Amino acid sequence: MIVLCTMLVIGLLLGFVGAGGSGFIIAILTEVFGIPIHTALGTSLAAMVFTSLSGTLSHLRERNTMVKIGLATGLFGAVGAFFGSRLASFIPESELKFFTAGMLILSAILLWIRVTAGFGKFATQKFAEKNRSSKSRFWMTAAGIGIITGLLSGAFGIGSTPFIQIGLLVFFGLSIQLSAGTTMLVIIPIALVGGIGYYSVGFLDLKLFAEVVIGTIIGSYIGAKFTTRLNPMILKIAMVAVPLIGGIILLI
Repeated sequence: MIVLCTMLVIGLLLGFVGAGGSGFIIAILTEVFGIPIHTALGTSLAAMVFTSLSGTLSHLRERNTMVKIGLATGLFGAVGAFFGSRLASFIPESELKFFTAGMLILSAILLWIRVTAGFGKFATQKFAEKNRSSKSRFWMTAAGIGIITGLLSGAFGIGSTPFIQIGLLVFFGLSIQLSAGTTMLVIIPIALVGGIGYYSVGFLDLKLFAEVVIGTIIGSYIGAKFTTRLNPMILKIAMVAVPLIGGIILLI
């Protein structure tokens, strides 16, 4: 019951940020509840299928999602997640914990740079427009973002939300709100295939999986309602804070 209530609170936050939040959940399961990290990786990543589905439906109703971009990127992300999940089983627990923490902290740093400096905002928009308008460039861009973020998700059990959002912001020129909603759609196939990969090697606790799913799916759906209703600055701060806190928890 404690795990379920904790996941409900986390789901509220992740739905608001537009995050699958697998990395943050891994940190809580591992450090607070003492779950082995490989099991935490597989369980939390698989749970993101349902959490992201719930959040995506809510974001679609709020018109925060670019469906074509999300589906294309997610398709390639699933391929990357499959190979990444296979790689994770060969990484020792201590090293995997360190790498996962590092990826979360790095993602927070990159997001902070994006929402403050903007990665060359004006030049990016012109570049992004070409990526959206050209069919070949569209699929190449979707493949690049999807495969890289899928590999990260599968290998380290994280949803790669910050990396996906940065890709959508920079290479497709989406707004903060649209990138938040579209990211949840991208995560669905990544989490599905990655979760299957972890299940195939025995790193999926079904009881824990049910608790994580029930708690986060309810919270995520409610949290997504606030994405467009609050000041964009609050959304930016939350986007950076979620992975940063998760990484710090894993390193403590």
